[in-house]
Amino acid sequence: MRIPFLGPRHEKNGDGGGPSARPGAGELPADPGAIAALMSECELLRAQAAQAGVRLDDTPASLEALDQLVPRWRDDAETLPWLGHDAGLYLGTVVVRTVPGAVWRIRRDGEPVVRLSSGREIEVGEYGREWAVSGVPELSQLYAEVAET
Repeated sequence: MRIPFLGPRHEKNGDGGGPSARPGAGELPADPGAIAALMSECELLRAQAAQAGVRLDDTPASLEALDQLVPRWRDDAETLPWLGHDAGLYLGTVVVRTVPGAVWRIRRDGEPVVRLSSGREIEVGEYGREWAVSGVPELSQLYAEVAET
């Protein structure tokens, strides 16, 4: 299966034809606006936030508002992992849109991460899942740490 925005598939025989053999392997293609739009959809999180009267406008202030939500989703074992995934993508969206030099990258395992200009990679999905399950670390706190570096 080829997913165009992810680039070519990895070769099974390791002959160097896959994306890992070229510089920038795992980088998303050139249209940052389209990539940002795709990663920022986060439909479940946006629906939960809207029900609580929180507008997600892709700003650090919206992360603070998410941290203040009553976590009713924790009672729903089916919703929890999806909401955590969305929370991670939303955190990444805010970072990419507001921290200079931050870009999306897809790891070999298919997990989206945010790469900072320093080269540090932020595993936003992991942080989003932790936030959804326990509320710790807070999304706004993570953002502050990332924006500071």
